[in-house]
Amino acid sequence: MAYNVAVDVGGTFTDVLVFDEKTGALTLEKVLSTPENQSIGVIRGVEQACRKLQIPFSELKLFFHGTTVVTNLLLENAGARVGLITNRGHEQILYLARAWTPGPLYGWMGMQKPDPLADIPDTRGLGGRIGADGKETVPLDDAEVRQAIKELVEQGVASLAIAFLNSYLNPAHERRARDIAREMYPELPVSISSDMVQEYGEYERALTTVVNTYARPRVIRYLTGLDESLKEKGFRGTLNIVRSDGGTMSTHAAAESPVHIALSGPSGGAVGTAYLARVVGVPNVLALDMGGTSTDVSLVLGGEATVRREVRLGYYEFKSPAVDVHSVGAGGGSIAHVSITGGLLVGPMSAGAMPGPASYGRGGTQATVTDANVVLHRLPPGVRLGGSVGLDEEAARKAVQAVADQLGLPLVEAAQGIIDIVNENMYAALRVVSVERGYDPREFGLVAFGGAGPMHANALGRLIHASPVIIPPTPGVMSAFGFLSSNIQNEFAETYLRIAEETEGASLQGRLKGLEVEANKWLAEEGVADDARNYDYFVDCRYYLQNIQIPCRVVLDEATGDTCTFLRERFEAEHERRYGFRLDAPVEMASLRVIARGEIQGVELRGAAVDESASAEAARTGEEQVYFSGEWLATPLYDRSLLRPGAQISGPAVVVQEDTTTVIEPGYRGSVDKLGNILIHVEVA
Repeated sequence: MAYNVAVDVGGTFTDVLVFDEKTGALTLEKVLSTPENQSIGVIRGVEQACRKLQIPFSELKLFFHGTTVVTNLLLENAGARVGLITNRGHEQILYLARAWTPGPLYGWMGMQKPDPLADIPDTRGLGGRIGADGKETVPLDDAEVRQAIKELVEQGVASLAIAFLNSYLNPAHERRARDIAREMYPELPVSISSDMVQEYGEYERALTTVVNTYARPRVIRYLTGLDESLKEKGFRGTLNIVRSDGGTMSTHAAAESPVHIALSGPSGGAVGTAYLARVVGVPNVLALDMGGTSTDVSLVLGGEATVRREVRLGYYEFKSPAVDVHSVGAGGGSIAHVSITGGLLVGPMSAGAMPGPASYGRGGTQATVTDANVVLHRLPPGVRLGGSVGLDEEAARKAVQAVADQLGLPLVEAAQGIIDIVNENMYAALRVVSVERGYDPREFGLVAFGGAGPMHANALGRLIHASPVIIPPTPGVMSAFGFLSSNIQNEFAETYLRIAEETEGASLQGRLKGLEVEANKWLAEEGVADDARNYDYFVDCRYYLQNIQIPCRVVLDEATGDTCTFLRERFEAEHERRYGFRLDAPVEMASLRVIARGEIQGVELRGAAVDESASAEAARTGEEQVYFSGEWLATPLYDRSLLRPGAQISGPAVVVQEDTTTVIEPGYRGSVDKLGNILIHVEVA
């Protein structure tokens, strides 16, 4: 018997999901996260899941892990001291950066620009040079390289970044400098920009390389420690680290390129949503992941999560493929407070895991979204979060009452106000990934998950007019489910800069095949069998002399004619959809990329026959007074584990399960499909 396990480390809880390959059963476990060392919570959660299943670690075959280690160290400025080697005259590249200021128009006035991750005293400029045509114009001086590396190490740098001009065209100088560094200091982590970003953009390549190097020592320690801890427990399977783009890679690959796991956690929810959208038959959906600290929203088109090529964490924006996720500070632990002008605000501050919301009974005194749900009985009395955390209603009422007193409102109205405001915050986030990008949310479903998502899903579906609202079987651990549905993946790109109307198809095809060779080699190193390898080909197009690039999917057989004009209609149709116009200008192929995938069967949803006569009454556990739209309503409570495919639930209703609680509003109906999802629609009279 074999089991696959996925672990997602969140700000409040660490989620564990185990898939039984024989029966298709999913077993979940939630433990409190351990921010001081995430691996402690990871091991603890997997141990508890194994005890629940009565299996040893040796029964685990595939282990998928999403981590926030890179995110946290960037936001907390807790990475390694980095040395940077670049070309002479370009030592200030990280200071020059790009023209960007945060916030509204006045943002620049209060902006505290952080110091670069590699400061000037830790930067060395060398005399070698590769020209803009990729040819060497000034040879690299090995003695100068050795001296620079020696000086940097002796003054205390813990890792080294190498970023030379035009190395994306010819990486020879970077590779030589790297080899010298490894020869001199075998234990020193070294990254070169031509490995990180194979495209033009001097600053982007340098910053991405520095970010990668900044994170490497701590990521290496974390992954090494986790690997050793798992082996001590008897684990003999394969450990896969989840990437920001929703794919996975080995611990060795992750240690080499931690920049690619910067948004490891949020990617899981989007990938899991895409998998669910495909099997449910609603290929276009919005994803809503509401956790304890924040909410992540994303868009799924045609059953595929949308991917961007830049990541922004705090001040830093660097090159790395990542699922296109928009985050807001709205979670179950978001703190409600009254501003100096007397207005009610919710978030972005969070109560976190410790002390957590007041209702957790761990000493928290500030009102949170969770406390407001407890007061309104949308989290009914007796519910235990994650199966273990009990709720103190009296503490919740006391915390919310403090806010109500400041506002001069009754307790329940203040609690409802907290819920309404956090819903509006999430509604605005959903508009960012839909309306602001040219998509009509009325043509999309809404998949809601996270520990708090299903409580707010019906309201958000109503606000944004998305239908159906889909609540997965294990919404509280949806990111972990997404990890299980991930494949081994990496992306290989290069700058092309050719006019489509002037370029032979054979030239394009040859360059794409060259990238495929690189991709194939990487998949082989990751241990992917030949028959499990797949490739997707993209050309990033733009109007000539413009810089708005749009990826266009191609197949190799298309690139056979005298020109590549077949790309024009594909590019212009998407450009017009996004921006509303076309230009009378040549189309330029700016970059080429090949996405390599190695298929893994980590999970498979197995449906049951839908029984039209199935009744929700068999799952009814009681009734509770719940506050909706200004009044208390008698509301049935249901145990989700007892709901069978075909069951229908009329709102108002509250469905309780181990990892979350689902609220169905008055005027809506929930139906259970063959996979156990709850699909919420407007009640038809």
